[in-house]
Amino acid sequence: MPARHDIASERELWDAFAEHTKGKVFESEPEFCWSQYSGHGPGPELLGDPATALELGCGTGRALAHLAQRGVQATGVDLSPVMVQHVTERWGPLGVRFICAEVLEHLRASPETYDAVYSIFGAVWFTNPAQLLPLIAERLNPGGVLVFSQPPAIPGAYGPQGMYKGGFAGKAMFTYRYSYTPRKWQNLLLKAGFQTAEAKILSAPEPDHIGTLIVRATMS
Repeated sequence: MPARHDIASERELWDAFAEHTKGKVFESEPEFCWSQYSGHGPGPELLGDPATALELGCGTGRALAHLAQRGVQATGVDLSPVMVQHVTERWGPLGVRFICAEVLEHLRASPETYDAVYSIFGAVWFTNPAQLLPLIAERLNPGGVLVFSQPPAIPGAYGPQGMYKGGFAGKAMFTYRYSYTPRKWQNLLLKAGFQTAEAKILSAPEPDHIGTLIVRATMS
């Protein structure tokens, strides 16, 4: 059975996440890191040298703030109006533009194109790639790049995975995240119209800790 996304319910979940992470928005500085381990692994160089960049599921906005400080015209899309309010207040003065929208709806409706589109444990992880990846390809300029990161799939657990908010008590707020092998991600991207696709797992800084899947694809 396919995943059944309820956008209103998922917005409620991400609003709760926004309230929980409010401190990270207002008390931290700009930072760009693909992995869950601060300072570990590659940085924004994976995006090349874009003039414009779009982050899907921008969360705390710190990565966009980092790009804006480097002169990139930075735009973020997030489902949560609470998060968008927080990050606009915090990073808007740097010139970052934030849009509150569901990413599929936004990409279908907006005519804007970008040199780079990226997601760091963001909306690419939580959106059906069969729908999302072709839309991203349409919004990239010639030679544009898509980069995203998320945890690697648990062996044998592929496709949409249900995820409850927090623990297993309280109101049942949930969403779906999408996990595949690196090879499957590469095939999905090539099928969506990308010219090249590379997916690798970056090892954690500590042995036996969870690594990071980093995927990079380019347009012709």
